[in-house]
Amino acid sequence: MPAVPRDATRSRSRPITRRILNLFDRFARSTSERATFARFAGVGGTIALIDAGVLYLLKDLPGFNVYTARLVSYVCAMTTGYLLNRYFTFHHLERARVLWHELVRFFSVHALGGVLNVAVFVLVVMAAERVGITGLAGALVPLIGVWVGGVVGMCFNFWMSRRHVFGD
Repeated sequence: MPAVPRDATRSRSRPITRRILNLFDRFARSTSERATFARFAGVGGTIALIDAGVLYLLKDLPGFNVYTARLVSYVCAMTTGYLLNRYFTFHHLERARVLWHELVRFFSVHALGGVLNVAVFVLVVMAAERVGITGLAGALVPLIGVWVGGVVGMCFNFWMSRRHVFGD
């Protein structure tokens, strides 16, 4: 089989790379409700990783348990979530409010979503403790609680953020 010249390989990959970058750019700039929700869900996935990561880093440290670690991890995740949602998810919405007012609204709305999120988390952890789940499955229970609570909180937070934080 004859060798393919280097330039021929590069020229084939550039259009594909360019197409992928153009597709991502269109997605990132889109003002459609579907694209906005997809970006919100992507941010939600990112902050879920932050939430779970900080939780697992702190939960076994002195002075922490799974519940106090979750409170700290949630605040870290929400702060990151605000910045990503303001500048990525809802970038296309006009902002009639001062940054500080929007930040207060964001944390107020997400505090309600956080109550739902943490309540589901606590239910999952308590149910697992009551049933007596141990071992590897027991080690995964906090992670499952974060994810299930996160889905409930994400749906609530998207609806409220769209209308009361970043909207008019």
